Amino acid sequence: MSLPAPLHHYSYAEYLALEEHSRARHEFVGGEIYAMAGGTPGHAGLAATLLRLLGNQLPAGCRAYTSDLRVRVAASDVTTYPDGTVICGKIVRAPEDPLAVTNPVLLVEVTSTSTETYDCGAKLEQYKLLPSVREVLIASHRTPQLTLHRRAADGSWTAAEAGPGGSVALESLGGRLAVDDVYRDGLDDA
Repeated sequence: MSLPAPLHHYSYAEYLALEEHSRARHEFVGGEIYAMAGGTPGHAGLAATLLRLLGNQLPAGCRAYTSDLRVRVAASDVTTYPDGTVICGKIVRAPEDPLAVTNPVLLVEVTSTSTETYDCGAKLEQYKLLPSVREVLIASHRTPQLTLHRRAADGSWTAAEAGPGGSVALESLGGRLAVDDVYRDGLDDA
């Protein structure tokens, strides 16, 4: 069974015009525009903790960004707002969108009930299309667990999970995140 064709296919220029005048943020996926739901206090707290812990370990020349930064995956015509982004070196902006970057080294997502399947599936696959991305870190909202997806030298991807008492090594930054530090304040309503 095939799905019906979308009712409207938006151009990237239409998406940018919407973003410029909207209070809400939207993702652009191949001509479709999706409103992003607001996060819970628990989700926001977990994302902030991750960015703080990452920021404390960043080598010179690297900088962490909040979910206000757009990331453009031109290869699949996707633009999104990760919960966290780390860029090392000079920012490379998308030619068609001066507010979107194309060269993150590390991307961070905190799952939620409504986004978990997307974050761990289709969105993760989009991130892997960015040549600069070396790692994608996914923090669970359900249980203290970090999943780190890493690009190997041959271009293949591996995944490592860590739970309470464990940690993940961030090779892209030369750092490490302990699960207990990330979830120290609990999950609340993440």
